[in-house]
Amino acid sequence: MRINRKISFTVAAGALALLTACGGNGDSMAGHEGMGSSSAPAATTSSAQPSAAFNDADVMFAQMMIPHHEQAVEMADLAPTRASDPEVKELATKIKAAQEPEIQTMEDWLTEWGKPAPEDAMGHDMPGVMSEEDMKKLEAAKGKQFDKLFVQHMIAHHNGAIEMARTEQANGSNPQAKELAKTIETTQQAEVGQLQKILDRL
Repeated sequence: MRINRKISFTVAAGALALLTACGGNGDSMAGHEGMGSSSAPAATTSSAQPSAAFNDADVMFAQMMIPHHEQAVEMADLAPTRASDPEVKELATKIKAAQEPEIQTMEDWLTEWGKPAPEDAMGHDMPGVMSEEDMKKLEAAKGKQFDKLFVQHMIAHHNGAIEMARTEQANGSNPQAKELAKTIETTQQAEVGQLQKILDRL
């Protein structure tokens, strides 16, 4: 799952922006709690059967979050040999451990739904995504320089994922996809807080 992705998710990103606009912008969190059970009766509750009910927002969420997560994993893979801060190394390991299984889960959903996996492309206007140039700078950095770049970019990356997760909670219909979106939001918000504290002391 290496990302040498050369851009063509801009249509998807535009669709996501449209979905966000339809979903209520910054108020998307306020309405998501009451939506969780609306499609549940049509769905089996087993996480192995996510295909019972889904809509275009669920598909968009999976197709965009997969490459988004893949880039975070690629960033995390750099830390063991480049980071000097023990907390940065530890958090990178934690991020990889959380996001790799989520990638697999979303790929399985797309297969179940009969929808295509993301193409080998990523639009750099997706929320929080690093440019190829920024990734090269991160790869070239070592020690404290790497630590600072990693933390700064991962904060932006996580904030982008949180935005996408909130859109899914507002507009999705699949209970498992919305549950994963809530998990991503909660987990990554906590990690943003930790990352900010690291950045403040670097």
